[in-house]
This record gives sequence, structure tokens and C-alpha cells, in this order.
Amino acid sequence: MFARGLGLNTMKTIGIMCPDSSDPYMANAVYYLEQGLRSHGYDSILCCTGYSLENKKKSLSLLLSKRVDALILVGSKFVELKAKDNEYLKTAAGEVPLMLVNGCLKGKNIYCTVCDDRSAIHLAVKRLIADGRKDILYLHTSDAYSGASKLKGYKDALTAAGLPVRDGYIRQCPKDISAARELISHLRDEGLSFDAVVVSDDELAVGAVKYAHAAGISIPDELSVIGYNNSLLSRCTDPELSSIDNKVEAMCTTTVNTLMGVFNGINVPAKTIIAADLILRETTNFI
Repeated sequence: MFARGLGLNTMKTIGIMCPDSSDPYMANAVYYLEQGLRSHGYDSILCCTGYSLENKKKSLSLLLSKRVDALILVGSKFVELKAKDNEYLKTAAGEVPLMLVNGCLKGKNIYCTVCDDRSAIHLAVKRLIADGRKDILYLHTSDAYSGASKLKGYKDALTAAGLPVRDGYIRQCPKDISAARELISHLRDEGLSFDAVVVSDDELAVGAVKYAHAAGISIPDELSVIGYNNSLLSRCTDPELSSIDNKVEAMCTTTVNTLMGVFNGINVPAKTIIAADLILRETTNFI
């Protein structure tokens, strides 16, 4: 099979990298990517890299050594804050097409499919403000591309409504339900007053719901909560979570279609933006 691939100049195999396959969002993305690639006759090799730059580089080198036809990177955390730390990605793109799912990096032979995270959070905060919420707590897990876009949406919505952007209402939190619950409880004990919580991931929103139950706070009358990813977790809470659907299936399908266009010599966009939807459930009471 390897020899045949050498003769045809294609192994019909795509390398997929993701930091953590136990993360529900990334697991879904890998599933949709594999399904899409298989429908076009391509197999895939998955590397779960973790979050260290050294391991990401090792995994990428391993996949290239398998003579994959392209690389797909899942998640914005593959794009480092320091430009020099992204040079290995640009070098790899000199060998095979490099596809990013919800990450953004400019370079030759690099193609990005991203969700419009900024607009999604902006809309959510705008709806909360229109509902009379003024003290909106924002919890996020990352400063990567997607995380930075979400935070900008939060700040822009407050500014557009004439409300102050207060550092005390912006908190970074591990992606963990218990950690989010404890952080929110700690903030309330310190005297921080808030009537809504918006988060960058559903796990943090579940923590907010658990905090409210423990504190005897009524949702959504006293506290509104909006999650992100519209994951299975959003339907597992009581009440069920309003959450932003960032269209992971659409992003993965678009990524695969873009890659097939590259293989076929079609002129495809270097960056494709997918719009998100705000899915309303019981943790908000918008009219």
C-alpha cells in the first residue's frame, strides 16, 4: 500500500491533530472530519498532541513522516501567540496543505475555517443587556484565537451599550465544572454583584448553574446563563442551557470540501467564516 502510494504520489491519507480527544467539542470535530474524508476516499491518522509546543511539533513531524497528503489541525490552540512559534506550521505548509479548524494563521498553502465567535458573543451580551442585565460576568478558558475573538465580542457589546468594561467581571477559569462553580462562588463572597453569566464553553456554564442551585438563586429570574458550543451538556442541566452553537459540523464539512478543492486545483478561499446561532433554552427569558 505504501509502495503504491509512492507510485501514485498520494497515500490517500490525511493527518489530523487535536490537543485533547477527550474534549467533547474536539471529539465531535474529529468525528465529522473522519466521516467527511472517508466520503471522499481518504483515510486519516489522528495524533492527540496535548498543549505543549514541543509535543505539537513532534506530532506534526510524525505525521509528515507517514507521507500524509495534508494536515488538519483542530482548535485555535495550535496557533501560538509568538509568531516565531508558528514557523514550524508554515514550514509544514511548504510540503502539504495545512488546514485549521477554528484557528487562524496566514501563510501560503494554509487554509482556515473559523466560527464568527466575536459576533456570537456580541449578540448574546446584547440580548442580555436588552433584557435588563447590566452586571454580566464573563468566564473564559483561553487567550488563543477563538478565545480572544469571544472576549472582544463581550467587550464590544458592553461598549456599544454605553456600559463600562470592568476587569473584575472578566475572569479566566480552567475548563472544569467544579472550578467554574467555585470561582463564581468566590467572586460572590468577595462582594461582586452580577445578574448574568456568559462563558466561552458549556462546562463553565454548567458550573454557573450548579452555583446558582447551591446559593438558592433562581434561574433565569435572578441570574441568566449563556453557554458556548451547544454541546450535550447544554441539555443535561436543569434548567437546560441557552448556548451558542458554533457549528462544528459545518466547520468540519467546509474544511474537508476546501481541502478537496485544493487537491483538484480549484481556487479556494484562504479563510472561510461560519456564522453561529444562539440557541435559547431555559437559562434565559428573552421575550
